[in-house]
Amino acid sequence: MLEGWFLWFILFWVVLLVSLFAIGGFFMFRKFLKRMPKQDGKSDLDWEEHYVKETIHLWNRKELDLLEDLVSPVPELFRDVAKQKIAGKIGELALKERAKKIDMDLIIRGYIIATPKRDHKFLRKKMDELNIDLGGYEDLFA
Repeated sequence: MLEGWFLWFILFWVVLLVSLFAIGGFFMFRKFLKRMPKQDGKSDLDWEEHYVKETIHLWNRKELDLLEDLVSPVPELFRDVAKQKIAGKIGELALKERAKKIDMDLIIRGYIIATPKRDHKFLRKKMDELNIDLGGYEDLFA
């Protein structure tokens, strides 16, 4: 029979493992859903890659540095994913508007649109740190 501290150790270990498997499974399932092809035959991640490849020549060093600065609050583990998502949204806007180059306006709009609503508080804080006025972009926060 299991008794005393060893029983509690085993129960703690079981709860910990089940919790970690659930968290990992959740993130794997989300990634799986993003990789699933939509009606047009491409997944969300395929479209992000497409927009980045199509607009890579429109980026200058200054704009790339700004994008790097904007994603700096994101934990390093997720930073590349966030940068890809934001750059994809900026590229999508640039292609729709037939932009000749990526400018600060496109970066700010793409950053706001690509950022989940729950993170808009952090977005505003970062923009304040960079002295960027968001007055003209308030409609994108709705």
